[in-house]
Order: sequence, then C-alpha cells, then structure tokens
Amino acid sequence: MNKRHITSAISQTFGKFANKEFPHWFQKIVNYSYVKLMGLDMSEFHDPGTYKSLNALFTRKLKEPRKFSLNGEDFISPCDALITQCGKLIKDYALQIKGMRYKTDDFLGKNFTKEEKEYVHNGDFINLYLSPKDYHRYHIPMNLQVLKAVHIPGKFYPVNIPSLKKRINLFIENERVVLLCQTQEGKKFYIILVSALNVGVMKISFEPRIQTNASVKNEQVYQFENLYLDKGDDFGCFEMGSTIVILAQKEMLELLVKHNEKVKFGDTIAKYNFK
Repeated sequence: MNKRHITSAISQTFGKFANKEFPHWFQKIVNYSYVKLMGLDMSEFHDPGTYKSLNALFTRKLKEPRKFSLNGEDFISPCDALITQCGKLIKDYALQIKGMRYKTDDFLGKNFTKEEKEYVHNGDFINLYLSPKDYHRYHIPMNLQVLKAVHIPGKFYPVNIPSLKKRINLFIENERVVLLCQTQEGKKFYIILVSALNVGVMKISFEPRIQTNASVKNEQVYQFENLYLDKGDDFGCFEMGSTIVILAQKEMLELLVKHNEKVKFGDTIAKYNFK
C-alpha cells in the first residue's frame, strides 16, 4: 500500500476543518477572523457571517455577474490572480518563476499524445496564482470546446512565490487537472489547474467524477464530445488558493499582461488571433 504524501494529509485535515459547520455564533467568529487576517475584499460578495462554513466562504460566488468584453478576440482572465510568469514557450520549456523553468511535455502528463503536447510548443504561457484572499472560482476565458480532461494525482506543495523559487518542477510534482481545449477555428490550448497545500479539492462542474486529493493513484482520462462552454462560464473552484496555467498554441494569443501584474476575472489578458 502506497503511503500518501504528508502534504496530502495536511490538506485533508485542513479540509475537514474548513468544511465543518460550527454553531452560527462561532462560525461568524471564524469567518470574520479569516476575512480580517487575510484582508479579503468582500465588496462583491455576501456578508462573511452568512457563510455556513469556512469552505463556503472560500468558494463564495459573486453577488452580481462581473462584466467582461464579449468581443471574440478578447481572451479574459479565468480568475482573480497574480501573474507570476508569462511569455513565450521555448519549444516545450516554460518558466515556473524567473530563472527556473520546466518542461510542459512533463507537466501535461503521460496521457496526452506526442502530437497533443506539440500543439503548444513555441506557443505562449500564463501562470495565474490565486492567493488565499482571492476569489477562488474559475471561469472560461473564451468560447471553447473541451476535448479531454486528465486528472494527475500528485503532491500538495505550496505554490506561493517563495515555494516557486526554491522547489524545481513544483508544478510537475503537484496534483493537477489538465483540460485540452479547442477554439471554433480549431486552435488548441490547455487550461491546467494546479493544486497547493490546503487545496484539498479542485471542483470541475462539468465532470463530477474528477475527485482530487482522493485515493486515486493513477492518471484518470475523460474524453468529451460536444462539450461547448461560453466565455465567462463558472466551471468550478479551488478550496483555498492555487494556480491556473494557460498553455496556448503558437501565434494563437498576443499577451497583454506581464509578470507580477494583478488581474481579476473578466480582465482582457490577451488578444486571440482568428487567422
């Protein structure tokens, strides 16, 4: 029997606390304390005291839909996040953080073909880090079709800046869910959800069979037919902060952001090339 990594045990323990619904008076203390400690901006959300658990607060939904560009060439941020790195892939190498790179072929796992991995060689990448104080839900960045999802079990190392600087191949070691997407024009790109310490669960609304931080040991593959999602669609959430990585086909996107820039879900972060 394989022993689970300590980061998984920590994340599961924290998850149990976060999911527990305490008596209302005590839950309000927990929630308000967390909001104050982390500096959450709750102006777009319900009062902290209304959430029945800490996890309900983490995964809160917007009170009112956030506006974003409906122009087809505007590729929007899927979440509220810090751009920790972005730029051009050199063949299949992307930056984890300045001075530290990783191979996207390894990052995508063993259940994508050589051809599928080569879709994004020499393309573009964007790393979006969600801190514990950020809005934890993620959205679709442009109208797309999901062709395939792969759940890759792994560890739960922190993905904050200090951790990115000291642990080589952190993204490759951590648990992740990889979505292969296609535009109406047939261009390919990936949306990769990366776990982190205390992120026991990554929810995928269109595929509830994906159960992260569970007993799964091997990669799980899910194929889809006619799964079309629209720009801005809410397709799940992190239970705490984590990272989303976008890997796009060469010349598909013209990036409008740079590293260390703070973005919000709905901001236009790249221009889509229809040609």
